[in-house]
Amino acid sequence: MLKTVNCRVQKSSERGVHDPGCLIDTESESAQIKAMFQDAVHSLIVQPDDGIAPILGTVETAKHSLDIKMFQFTDPVLIEAVIAAHKRGVKVRVMLNPSRFTGEHDNDEAFELFKNAMVNVKETNPKYPITHEKSMVVDGKQAFIMSLNWAPKYFGLTRDYGLVTNDPEEVAEVAGCFEADWNREDFVPPAVSNLIWSVGRSRQEVINFIDGAEKSLYIQHEKYVDTPVIEALVRAKMKRDVKVHATALPVHSLRDFYILEGVAGLRLLEDLGINVHKLHGIHLHAKLILADKHRALLSSFNIYPKCFNERRELGIRFSDPDLIKRLVKIFESDWETSKRMDLTDAGIQADREKHAAKVLAEQKEGNAGGSPKS
Repeated sequence: MLKTVNCRVQKSSERGVHDPGCLIDTESESAQIKAMFQDAVHSLIVQPDDGIAPILGTVETAKHSLDIKMFQFTDPVLIEAVIAAHKRGVKVRVMLNPSRFTGEHDNDEAFELFKNAMVNVKETNPKYPITHEKSMVVDGKQAFIMSLNWAPKYFGLTRDYGLVTNDPEEVAEVAGCFEADWNREDFVPPAVSNLIWSVGRSRQEVINFIDGAEKSLYIQHEKYVDTPVIEALVRAKMKRDVKVHATALPVHSLRDFYILEGVAGLRLLEDLGINVHKLHGIHLHAKLILADKHRALLSSFNIYPKCFNERRELGIRFSDPDLIKRLVKIFESDWETSKRMDLTDAGIQADREKHAAKVLAEQKEGNAGGSPKS
């Protein structure tokens, strides 16, 4: 864990949003950042265990350029760090998704702050109604591929992951897509690559990854809505006897417009012997599949048709033994404390009522002068 000054960055035993007023002592910690992310081809970021420090430290130690593409960017500490990088002469370019398909404009404040600071910022490529990719290219030599948004809760309250790559071909590919989207040009990824892009072959690549599993699949995904991917999971279970451990969001966390499909997908898995669990004490936002405890697919895309058919998304496959070992340990620890979801009508209703009562209690606590919980 990196050293911090006047702030608390989450340890694995802590569950909270980082203090926006914190400062990372990057002058003394830049060597640690380099050791973490430059000495290996691939490095892993795990949330909430690693907190904001790895990303913040990287932004603060960038020397030449930062290209950032983000679905949601609201974290004030990172906004300030990006502006500070621009002021010290780093060439900064930021692309922000303009709005969700439900109409929320998460990035308006960041957009104005960057414009006012003369940071080069623009909306993501309008060819895609949503850009859900979360990536950063640093000094043209390093790329971050993430499931987490740059908002405070994703550094303290969610299970999320990021992969940092120093592989020249992988970095060049992420940089090439950034350049194409920045210039509103088409991007054609290499025919052979560890990276997976949407729109493109992403659905088929996910299916191929699942089809390659021989013994086990560990899955942390918010929802299971895409029929071809669900079919691949069923095929793994029924035809190859692959042991499938799947985690998902509880039903009360699903948005109303896909709750019917979301519940149907979960019930189909359960009917065919794949028990789906919900995490305990942490919000699931990851998009991770582990095959046979040897290969991983980490991405921004959910198992949801729009992610494959319409949106700009990015994932990466990797098999670095030390990284896989850490991911397996985290998954198995999460699974041990998780709980099987009750997908009966009564179970779903009870889950929603319990959540509604919790929200009401927290609102009353806040109105009474207490600190509302996130």
